[in-house]
Amino acid sequence: MTRDTDALCVPSGPVTDALLQVSRLPGVTEACDEARKAVDRLRGHRMLRRKSVEVSTESLLRGARASAELEGASAHLEEVRSGKASHPLVQGALRISQELGSLVGTWQVAPPQVLARLHVLGARDAVDSALLGRPRESGTPAPAEVSARLSGLTSLLTAPSTAPAVVVGAIVHGEIMALRPFGSADGLVARAAERLTLISRGLDPKALVAPEIGHAELDYDDALKAYLTGTPEGVAVWIRHCASAIVVGARDSQAICEAMQRG
Repeated sequence: MTRDTDALCVPSGPVTDALLQVSRLPGVTEACDEARKAVDRLRGHRMLRRKSVEVSTESLLRGARASAELEGASAHLEEVRSGKASHPLVQGALRISQELGSLVGTWQVAPPQVLARLHVLGARDAVDSALLGRPRESGTPAPAEVSARLSGLTSLLTAPSTAPAVVVGAIVHGEIMALRPFGSADGLVARAAERLTLISRGLDPKALVAPEIGHAELDYDDALKAYLTGTPEGVAVWIRHCASAIVVGARDSQAICEAMQRG
């Protein structure tokens, strides 16, 4: 990524100001508002008064399948649900989804620890065990740059900010995808980190929404390429994409609620 993106995402000045600057990029406020409205509509569904755990469980499962698909590991939903999907990355995505709720508190205070844990869960059986949870030692960007920018990302996540959760989650997701800190299963880690951010920052505290589904249905690759340009315009494209992915995920969970209501 270019220095423009470094300036946006790993600022030298106040973190809150930097996040608010990003949230004011063209179309971002409107996209975040639409995402919040979609989540609020879902959270108002009467089935959630007694079935929120079931909806969350199904959403996490469907999100895991979509995240694995984006990582190149496809499986039918029923195979995933029954435990018959054998691809290591599908199994890794499922392990992440099962442990996500227990990581929220740590994510708020020690993001690097959680990123390492997500990689252990996601890449187990896909890479040598000695590499699990460990930063890669070669490749591009250079490991030293990765370390510095992850430190900046930690500052973003642990400093107070009034920026929308959608913006913070999008930046977290985009930076991890840009840095590829582990060299394997980084997409699983990035998408889980985005979802953790949405949960911990109050947009979706019960983990009802699977933005991974939206990422899989929308033009994920082109939106990510826009972010990787490091321009304000590219970053705005990416954040708007992430907001749209949340809208799609909320609609999917709304459909889950409707199916449960019909019995």
